Amino acid sequence: MFSKMHVVIDIGGTKTRLAGAHDLGAFLEPVIVDTRQNYREALDALYAAAVGASTGASIDGVAIGVPGVLSRDKRVLVHAPNLPKWNGAKIADDIESTVGAPTVLENDAALVGLGEATDGAGKGSAILAYVTISTGVNGARIVDGQIDRTTYGFEIGEQYVDDSARTFEELVSGRAIAARFNIPPRELGKDHPVWDELARLTARALHNTIAHWSPDRIVIGGSMMNEVGIPIDRIWTHLQALPRKNPALPEIVHATLGDFGGLWGGLARLRLAREQISLAPAGSIGQASV
Repeated sequence: MFSKMHVVIDIGGTKTRLAGAHDLGAFLEPVIVDTRQNYREALDALYAAAVGASTGASIDGVAIGVPGVLSRDKRVLVHAPNLPKWNGAKIADDIESTVGAPTVLENDAALVGLGEATDGAGKGSAILAYVTISTGVNGARIVDGQIDRTTYGFEIGEQYVDDSARTFEELVSGRAIAARFNIPPRELGKDHPVWDELARLTARALHNTIAHWSPDRIVIGGSMMNEVGIPIDRIWTHLQALPRKNPALPEIVHATLGDFGGLWGGLARLRLAREQISLAPAGSIGQASV
């Protein structure tokens, strides 16, 4: 039995995925539990699940992805649209005190983007733009295998891509399309004309992302990018038709890590934290290990 384990957690609005890891190279069989809307109940459930995932070993470090805006020090979940009772939760501090291990907190989309950059479709990319189009819309910029610095995080879904007063997320997300047609998007069928409409809007959003971030590759994931969904080839066609100053467009590829991208990102984030601690001057970091 291993004496120490790490735990990686990806918290979604309805489901939470978590797994233990011996060596930060891969994780054990993931566990999927319902996400509790009440934060205190959720904290108890996370503790129990984390202890279970550690298989009896002491927990040496935790990485968590959460769906929302974090505080500047990445310790507090400031705003979570799908988990309103979690707003203001001091997640990193609370997990550290209950589990007894150093904890790093990241936005969930950013953590998935990190996973794709290190272990998925973005591997080998120096400047990666990750975009997820699912129930909501977001993304992240990953530079040299690390989540790029921001003040309050990335909000790709908040940009405007047409003449309406609706954001990109309000136009193309799974929630928006379900509300528009009164059925789950996948039930529209792959030949529905709405998919080309959404491809055109997505191309505009990616045009903006390319102009702002200058990536060498774009990885797109999320449930709206499945076989019944927005076709990448149509996004590419619409994107090529837009005027641009850059001499070439970055390649655009599908995400490959599926539902567990956040767990892979958690491993990568813990590896980075371990490297930062090993390089830091003695006594400059309070927690001994991750």
